[in-house]
Amino acid sequence: MASEVSNLRMVLRLLVAFIAMSAAFCCSAGTTAWLKAWLYMVIQFSFWTVAALWLKKHNPQLLKDRMVFLKPDTRGWDKVIIKTSTVLFIPYLLLPGFDAVRYQWSSVPLPVSVIGYAGIILSLLLFFAVLRENAYLSRFVEVQKDKGHKVITTGPYRYVRHPMYVGLITLLYSLPVALGSLWTLIPASVLTLLFVVRTYLEDKTLHEELEGYRAYAEKVKYRLLPGVW
Repeated sequence: MASEVSNLRMVLRLLVAFIAMSAAFCCSAGTTAWLKAWLYMVIQFSFWTVAALWLKKHNPQLLKDRMVFLKPDTRGWDKVIIKTSTVLFIPYLLLPGFDAVRYQWSSVPLPVSVIGYAGIILSLLLFFAVLRENAYLSRFVEVQKDKGHKVITTGPYRYVRHPMYVGLITLLYSLPVALGSLWTLIPASVLTLLFVVRTYLEDKTLHEELEGYRAYAEKVKYRLLPGVW
């Protein structure tokens, strides 16, 4: 089928991501002997592998769509956010090695680091729950009318309107804590602000363009954090 992604393409995509992340961590740390970073990568890439295989079996078109960096018809403000967040992820991935290993500007107690890993696992479980529920989970802000796009109200969507961003923000803060780098919380906060802005703009778009979303929003009051926003 034309919508399917080949196994070779998936393997190459994961391999390139693994090499890039390994290089970021090891080069900034000045060593390959960084157990915390390797543990994170085992967790992260195990999840990505399982998620890719699940999507290939259950929703190959979504897998193909999520492997695209930008679409020609992506909204202007969404292009800015995607490109800006991509640039910001560079210091986000480099800073932990400089901070926690090479120069040791800050330190995190082991029990707190364990909590960080728990947060990483929790965020990935939430990601998977969202993938299972939402067949329209594009990387871009769009209403997929040609695919019969409808409002999702099950699973995590019963509690907040944008659970994927909840998982992403949880991961953004959990990783620096897990790796022992408090300074990395700074780019994590900037990225969080960026995704909060995107949440607002995406929610506004769905109100305007997705049938049934206004009624859903009246029932599920909060975008990201129940009782707050």
